[in-house]
Formats: sequence, structure tokens, C-alpha cells
Amino acid sequence: MNAVLGQVVLSKAGRDEGKIFVVTGLIDDSYVLISDGNSRRLENPKKKKLKHLIITDNVIEAIAQKISSGEKCTNAEVRKAIVEYNLPVDTIV
Repeated sequence: MNAVLGQVVLSKAGRDEGKIFVVTGLIDDSYVLISDGNSRRLENPKKKKLKHLIITDNVIEAIAQKISSGEKCTNAEVRKAIVEYNLPVDTIV
């Protein structure tokens, strides 16, 4: 159950349950940093356990490439990418 940068995830526990996020940082085998560009901005990502996330097969390559290369990625880019994946929960899982 490993996540990669730019992967679209769905929170299944906590106050943000049911929300869609993008993995913006990898801490270790159990924790990742997630952002949605709105309530959780890139400047202040949420540290979340992998067991509290539903990991989808969708990876936003543009965001992953920018983060891994150290380029500036904006919150607007993250929001725009999430809008494309903002489908009913049944279609994501």
C-alpha cells in the first residue's frame, strides 16, 4: 500500500473524510503529506497515515514531476487537477 507523488487519494477517516487530495510529500512507509489546494494548501499540507487513505490508481503526472524536480507548483494547479477527479466516491474506488 505505497503511495507516489501526485497520486489522487481519498480520505476515509478524520475530519476530512470523503475529500479528495493529492499526495504532495512522502514521509515514510506509514505517512504522506496531502494537499487539495484549498483547505489544505501546498504551504501547509496535512500529514496523514496511509491506512486512513484510499489510494486510487490515478496519478497526476504534471504535479508529480514539478514536486519531484523542485519546480514551483501552485495551489490553483492542484485544485484544477482535483476537479477532474472529483467524481462520486463509487467511481473512484
